[in-house]
Amino acid sequence: QVQLVESGGGLVQAGGSLRLSCVGSGLIFTVNNMEWYRQASGKQRELVATITRHGTTNYADSVKGRFTISRDVAKNTVYLQISNLKPEDTGVYYCYGALYWGRGTQVTVSP
Repeated sequence: QVQLVESGGGLVQAGGSLRLSCVGSGLIFTVNNMEWYRQASGKQRELVATITRHGTTNYADSVKGRFTISRDVAKNTVYLQISNLKPEDTGVYYCYGALYWGRGTQVTVSP
């Protein structure tokens, strides 16, 4: 059974940084693409970053240069490093892989 557990969210001021983590079980990161999505209140969930099974990374235009996705295969963990946070980055951040979703971690950015 696949399980994804996110952590690392919190309340930060604009301009600050956070590192989100997603620990996976029941799946192999070198076999599955892993993705981070976010959902702001009242808006649709949007894809922000992908790391393919080969390790290639892709980003939404809105986060390029500020978000970095990475993984530690030995720890079965995917990370999302977010820098220069903006209030519009506020939302719940979800990890996705192998057709499974995590429960999300809340990121709130104050002006």
